[in-house]
Amino acid sequence: MGNRLFVGNLPFTATEASVRDAFEGKATVSEVHVAMDRATGRSRGFAFVTISAPEDIASVIRSMEGALVDGRPLRVNEAEDRPRPSFGGGGGGGFGGGFGHTPGGGFSDRPPKRKGSRRRNPRSRW
Repeated sequence: MGNRLFVGNLPFTATEASVRDAFEGKATVSEVHVAMDRATGRSRGFAFVTISAPEDIASVIRSMEGALVDGRPLRVNEAEDRPRPSFGGGGGGGFGGGFGHTPGGGFSDRPPKRKGSRRRNPRSRW
């Protein structure tokens, strides 16, 4: 059990300070990261909150699930670690190693496309 929480359904006006204030009374918050949209500069509607004491996670989830923040009910879950993709080699962006058949070593299970083995237009003549 980790000590990070995923907080969803945040209002787009949410800031790190407002999320910290909402959780501060329930447990000691060590870090808050609100996902921001690069184009607009406003919140994307979710955040990650790190709680100092992992034993407080269950009580924080129970108390904050459905709590209203600026008229929106929060969704609070334990954050899951996202697996890092394995590219199997160096390079990327269409160059270098990798194990897949897609540019940059992608994730495809399909065999590589045959190039030039079939006519593009079946009605055309050679």
